[in-house]
Amino acid sequence: MVSFNEIRSCFEGKKVLLTGHTGFKGTWLLQILSMAGADITGLALAPETENDLYVQVNGDRLCHSIIHDIRDAKKVRDIIAQTRPDFIFHLAAQPLVLKGYNEPLYTFEVNTQGTANVMDALRFTDHPCVAVMITTDKVYENHDEPCAFKESDKLGGYDPYSASKAACEIVINSYRSSFFNPDKYSIHRKSIASVRAGNVIGGGDFSANRIIPDIVRSLKHDESILLRNPHATRPWQHVIEPLGAYLLLAMRMAESPEKFNTSYNIGPYLQDVISVEALTQIAIQTAGRGQYHLADVVPEFHEAATLMLDISKISSELGWTPHYSSQEAIAHTIAWYMDDRDASIKCIEHIRDYFQNSSPA
Repeated sequence: MVSFNEIRSCFEGKKVLLTGHTGFKGTWLLQILSMAGADITGLALAPETENDLYVQVNGDRLCHSIIHDIRDAKKVRDIIAQTRPDFIFHLAAQPLVLKGYNEPLYTFEVNTQGTANVMDALRFTDHPCVAVMITTDKVYENHDEPCAFKESDKLGGYDPYSASKAACEIVINSYRSSFFNPDKYSIHRKSIASVRAGNVIGGGDFSANRIIPDIVRSLKHDESILLRNPHATRPWQHVIEPLGAYLLLAMRMAESPEKFNTSYNIGPYLQDVISVEALTQIAIQTAGRGQYHLADVVPEFHEAATLMLDISKISSELGWTPHYSSQEAIAHTIAWYMDDRDASIKCIEHIRDYFQNSSPA
């Protein structure tokens, strides 16, 4: 693992481009990078509501925020040319499976073409840059078999969201092979990796059709929690877990820019892959109240029943391992929502606690 002092020593004063900075994960990463003293430029759409975490923590004070569409290739190219970032964390995406079904073309445009825009913009810069490209754990061809996917497994995607992210991986690898080959690093000076993480939970997520926000809304209104896919198993992880892995990977890439140009799975241990119903039960136990019921109709759209990741590659090559068990991740998440203090204070406390307690003594 990595300590916060190590993070600060790497990112303090460095120029960072963070796409998707107004989103849930982006806002958490924005806060970590700001605490580390990075010079951050954010590129994303505006927050959707006043309730968004970015608004709650006043994210505009933490970065130079550019509100623009990642699908505008020229704008992306201009921003990268002007800011000359030392690091890029590409999180901008349409992140919802159900929205992917309802707006498939938009999902492919944002996720796949948006990623291609970032990769292509790097072709026209001459400065060294580490780019960590975030996709999802749903990039694999999933036949609902009880197996843990390795990075070498076949990419695929039943639904538009998953397919758009699998296509991202192909785009990233194509650009890396064609324009940013590690064997020619001394010429292009770009180090490119992709990371596959998903099913992230944590305080400040208020999206529709996500289990934790649904649970919190039901608890707040004393309503029974509706479970649409109670038996679906997922590698749930607290939001800080993958963000810590992204930062560790970027740090190692900066140290050895020709070494880590590949893809990595990020997730919990296999024993912590649990069902939606089990997650809900832990959340209710943590909150000390609540009840749930199962949907009495078949879901309209297909979602994979089983999803597990093999994280041995990132563990062996970078020394990264999960810090929280699934129960701890859920408990920390529910505790955030039940805490009435300022969102920034809660996030900073969670960040400090995580990096202090997950780092070697």
